[in-house]
Amino acid sequence: MKKSLGAVLFSTAMVVSATASADFDRVRWQVPMAFASSLTALGDTMPVVAEMLKDASGGRVNLQVFEPGALVPALSIFENVSTGNIPAGYSWMGYEWGQVPVAALFGATPFGLESQEFLAWMYFHGGDKLLKEAFAPHNVYPILCGTISPEAAGWFRQEIKTVDQLKGLKFRAAGVGGEIMAEFGMSVTMLPGGELYQALETGVLDATEFSLPTVDEQLGFHQVAKFYHLPGWHQPSTNQYLYINLNEWKKLNAQTQALIETTCKAGNAMAMAKSEALQGAVLKRFEAAGVKLVQYTPEILDAFKAATDKVMERRSAADPMWAKVYGSMREFQDEHRPWKFYGYLPRNYGMNK
Repeated sequence: MKKSLGAVLFSTAMVVSATASADFDRVRWQVPMAFASSLTALGDTMPVVAEMLKDASGGRVNLQVFEPGALVPALSIFENVSTGNIPAGYSWMGYEWGQVPVAALFGATPFGLESQEFLAWMYFHGGDKLLKEAFAPHNVYPILCGTISPEAAGWFRQEIKTVDQLKGLKFRAAGVGGEIMAEFGMSVTMLPGGELYQALETGVLDATEFSLPTVDEQLGFHQVAKFYHLPGWHQPSTNQYLYINLNEWKKLNAQTQALIETTCKAGNAMAMAKSEALQGAVLKRFEAAGVKLVQYTPEILDAFKAATDKVMERRSAADPMWAKVYGSMREFQDEHRPWKFYGYLPRNYGMNK
């Protein structure tokens, strides 16, 4: 009887498992990425999400990731998803801000929300709803699928002690941060990460920002510029998204949609944990290699904040969606501020360099 009961329970479990697996749609999507999978905490999140989706669905949901440029140019993922040329893609939100200006805010907002705050705003203060509203007219369903810690503010060949030193410098920056730096007379350009080392080495660029210390180390910037400026005021969080063509998304049943959304939430947790775990060791290696870590003075940060306010006011006046999203972010910041101030130890408490 025990053997029979065991067999029945095993068979029932197998049927339930098979039924659950069968409820997932069969999905076979090619997913190009904007960043190489070798870039730690920046490009390696989507491959892990794809693997988790495959495992959780019993192999029915299969997203095949492609390295930058293998299917479409790295900076054109949004456009190709929007037109239906590809079913999905993975990118930092902001490269498409020429077509969807408000994308820059969802990618990174200067003096805005840090990663944990951004998640709080997205999931509990209406951010995700605004995200979907902004992208629906472009036939794209975006899912937050990887938020990481602040970027560094930039690599320079000299220490920046006043904003006057910025005038005339050729600087690589992405998103609204670049528009703000242009307020100081910088010549701002947007180049993909793979081109930045040579551009710095040959003088095409005088300085650059790109990503976290782990990523900047992999790209070798410390070999051609020795002053590493922080904090990443322009990108307190860096947010990446799985872009899905809206027509393709609507073909999926509710269970498959829920699986993709939930797995991306797991991807956010993994990316945030990894990005926090690794940066301190890299900064120590930079210093050992002769790099000077430069913390911007309060005076310089105040100047950046004043320029940020100017740009945000200008953008908000010209774009109702920008005003709506930025207003929502600021409202949450104001509400959250007392908890952030009183609830956590001051960042410099007990700090010994």
